[in-house]
Amino acid sequence: MPQPPWKAWYKIARWRLRRLSIFLRDLYTCRKCGLVEGDTSLLVCDHIKPHRGDAQLFWCEANLQTLCKDCHDKLKQAEEQASLHTRGVWH
Repeated sequence: MPQPPWKAWYKIARWRLRRLSIFLRDLYTCRKCGLVEGDTSLLVCDHIKPHRGDAQLFWCEANLQTLCKDCHDKLKQAEEQASLHTRGVWH
């Protein structure tokens, strides 16, 4: 099964620059737990509202936040899983 076109957006220079600008805006601080992390490989530039391929929502700075990997991988994913029934996603 081919990947959706928006997956490639994460690999382009525009995304890398946007990601770093969000980390700088947020002072390299996780918006969930407050951890300050200078190693950007341990941070995630997270979409607050899932973009689902919507380019405008994907690139919108107001829809992006800095999360540490732990918060992203645990808390954020749990939030998204909990909302599956309201989004009509059942698998």
